Amino acid sequence: MDTLSHGLYGGALFGRKSKKKFFTAFFFGIMPDIFSFGPYFVLMLLGLYPMEDHSHGQPSMASIPDFVHVMYQVTHSLVIYAVVIAILVLLGRRAWVWLTLGWPLHILVDMPTHTQEFFSTPFLWPLSDFSFNGISWSNPWIFIPNVIVLAGIYGHWYLERRRAKKN
Repeated sequence: MDTLSHGLYGGALFGRKSKKKFFTAFFFGIMPDIFSFGPYFVLMLLGLYPMEDHSHGQPSMASIPDFVHVMYQVTHSLVIYAVVIAILVLLGRRAWVWLTLGWPLHILVDMPTHTQEFFSTPFLWPLSDFSFNGISWSNPWIFIPNVIVLAGIYGHWYLERRRAKKN
């Protein structure tokens, strides 16, 4: 799924109590993609990697630097998420757990919406390389319902807040 949608789901589902919580949950929704692709994008903007021509579709996997692939495995692993949550709980930061749920939601949504050919989701890494061969999130059968669901969630949220202000 696209990065923005991940953030919007994370914010709406796990951060509705305040703006600060919304943006924290939004961040955890986009974090797996930002930490894996963000540095590469910045390096391309700085001219340290050549800008890819994507006018003919997605880039080849071989043209993407190894560090992107490694970070993608780390940030798209439910195993790694479980370790991070265990650390937060051990440190007494249980309140953070709810706000981080956009991260595993991101992984769970990516599993059926990424193909084996382009960044399939390594949700069991480092224990296993198993992944699903899903339908690309850019496919209209996935993308259009995604936009409709997001519009419904945010439309409902808006109407709910408007009704609460009237009372």
